[in-house]
Amino acid sequence: MPTCAECENELDIEVDEVEEGDVVVCEECGTEYEIVGVEPLELSRMDEDYEEDEDEYHEEEEEE
Repeated sequence: MPTCAECENELDIEVDEVEEGDVVVCEECGTEYEIVGVEPLELSRMDEDYEEDEDEYHEEEEEE
C-alpha cells in the first residue's frame, strides 16, 4: 500500500475502484495525489511547489 510523502500515513486505495486521472486525498494531512497509472499503481503529488523529480510514488500490484 502506498504511503503519503508528507505524513507517511498509508493511503487506502482500492486499485479495482480507481482510474487514471482520479484524485485521492490523504485522510491524515489532506495532501492530494493524482492516479497516473493503475498497473502498477502510480501516484503523482498534486502540489505545484513540490519538485517534479520527487512527486511520483510507485507500488507494484500484488498478485494472488
